[in-house]
Amino acid sequence: MKRRLSKFEIALRFAGSVSMVFVISGLAFSLAYWLTKWFYARHEVSLPEYALQLINWGLGIFLLFMLIAVINLLTRPKQRAVWTEMMDALKRMAKGDFNVSLDRDKKYHGQIGAFIESINDMAHELKQVELLRQEFISNVSHEIQSPLTSIRGFASTLQREDLSPEEQRHYLSIIEKETTRLSKISDNLLKLTTLESEQQQLDPRRYRLDAQLESIVLACEPQWLEKELELELALEETEIVANEEMLSQVWVNLIHNAIKFTPARGSVKVVLKRAENEIKVLIMDTGIGIAPEDQLRMFERFYKGDKQRTRTADGSGLGLSIVKKIVELHHGEIRVESRLQEGSTFEVVLPHFMAQPSDSV
Repeated sequence: MKRRLSKFEIALRFAGSVSMVFVISGLAFSLAYWLTKWFYARHEVSLPEYALQLINWGLGIFLLFMLIAVINLLTRPKQRAVWTEMMDALKRMAKGDFNVSLDRDKKYHGQIGAFIESINDMAHELKQVELLRQEFISNVSHEIQSPLTSIRGFASTLQREDLSPEEQRHYLSIIEKETTRLSKISDNLLKLTTLESEQQQLDPRRYRLDAQLESIVLACEPQWLEKELELELALEETEIVANEEMLSQVWVNLIHNAIKFTPARGSVKVVLKRAENEIKVLIMDTGIGIAPEDQLRMFERFYKGDKQRTRTADGSGLGLSIVKKIVELHHGEIRVESRLQEGSTFEVVLPHFMAQPSDSV
């Protein structure tokens, strides 16, 4: 990222430029003075003082332009080399080579230095984008290859004639499970791409957030009853202006994860707090927890932690990325606190009112 110059640095550079102008001007007019003095000492010149000063001034101006021309001639090859280096760097970047670094010793200043710094920043950002693109392609390929390999293997096995009906049903159920997994990966990728596109319309509406959370928890009742979990709700009556469908995906993902990764007879608590300018939703569980190193990357696309130590290993690794993107689209933020074998707390903070809705829901 490009560093902005401080006021002190700008003043220092300006003072340096002004000092250079004074030095060159002083050198030119001093040289004019000594040349005319030398000439007058050897030749009788009877001119008014005003005319002599005018001659000195004119000669000083002439010498000033001569000095500038000499400096320009001396520095032009260097400037040409700089521009050639910058053009070569831009051509390399256009061909996909982002390993570009110019002016490492900081010998260029002013506009040229700023331009070189911009090229270095652009090369760095493009390199990061390329690395993310390669990582994304690798992750997608890996996620898709795994179920495809299972489908191909079990489809081949089903061609055997000595399989019993029970074995056939078992293999078909695995194929069905893997195709469902493929479909879910595809849907999540499409959803994430849509959320990240600039054309995504938020379309906020006013609705009761506490009612939405209660409805989602009740919809999950078969899952938490099966594990004999204790579900606790502490929901303040709260209205919010947001996209109801999008936020529903956030709560479904977080609540399902809390239930899924909490052992039998554990507890899950959903809390809704209303403040003057913001709303906080906390989803707490007594589950297996998340390792500290995984908490730093758990919202990255396709990231999975150690299956033996963290809950992030299950699934395709896209759910929390979608959650984070939806929260950011609502100008909110999501945080997590967790300890292994003790539980996790996901906190979503949203603005109370993003915008006035066009109509009430």
